[in-house]
Amino acid sequence: MAKTVKSIQFFALFFILVLIANRETTMAEVQENLCEKASQTWSGKCGNTDHCNNQCKQWEDARNGACHKRGGNWKCFCYFNCPLDKHN
Repeated sequence: MAKTVKSIQFFALFFILVLIANRETTMAEVQENLCEKASQTWSGKCGNTDHCNNQCKQWEDARNGACHKRGGNWKCFCYFNCPLDKHN
């Protein structure tokens, strides 16, 4: 009987450790840094985020893109994976 209790405790502890390890991995993926850079290929006012997103992905190899108002103008910004040592 004592052997069964110890086995159950061991597997419960092992399961909890697996859950914690999985959570840490998931949180690291979510906290991935993206660097913002004005599109090098977009010209004119950015009025359609879907078009900006597609152009950033296809022409500039970015993760994604979006229109944002900066300095009174709507511009297309592309988002890239940051180097590990660089912050936004």
